[in-house]
Amino acid sequence: MIFCQIAEHARPHPMADWFQLRAKHLSPRHLYSLTRQVLLLAPHKKILVNSRVDVALAARAHGVHLPAHSPAPSLFRRLTPPGFLIGVSCHTLDELRQAETEGADYVFFSPIFQPFSKPGYHPGLGLEMLSQACAVVNIPLIALGGITLENAPHCEKAGAAGVAGISLFSSP
Repeated sequence: MIFCQIAEHARPHPMADWFQLRAKHLSPRHLYSLTRQVLLLAPHKKILVNSRVDVALAARAHGVHLPAHSPAPSLFRRLTPPGFLIGVSCHTLDELRQAETEGADYVFFSPIFQPFSKPGYHPGLGLEMLSQACAVVNIPLIALGGITLENAPHCEKAGAAGVAGISLFSSP
């Protein structure tokens, strides 16, 4: 199972396999510096930059994670080296299908449970919907939203290739 930490800092959690930098408040220059720092601190993890293909490429990150309704991943393929990961956030089955058709390497599907970082945002789609979502795509689907160490195995049992979170990695 893939464990993807989503963070705004350069402290990769030992349990995380992937580390997604989601520092929306930083300038491109500072995001580049932070990405380079994380790459040095975590040489054996996949480092993804949220939204900024330019910064991910300049810093030599392993990939980029795009929000829903971004330009198609296939449009960025001409600019990226072989093996560069492009993921997309999805919230519906149609968005999942579209992301796969448009060339995403993986998708985040959320929220599975009530997100801890966004109280009142959404009650969560649930494990049955997660199972349906996993059945409609042939690329890795990463479950996001309200993930805990206790419910992560249920996500894997539903078909998810992994789980992602912010709160999941808040303790060392």
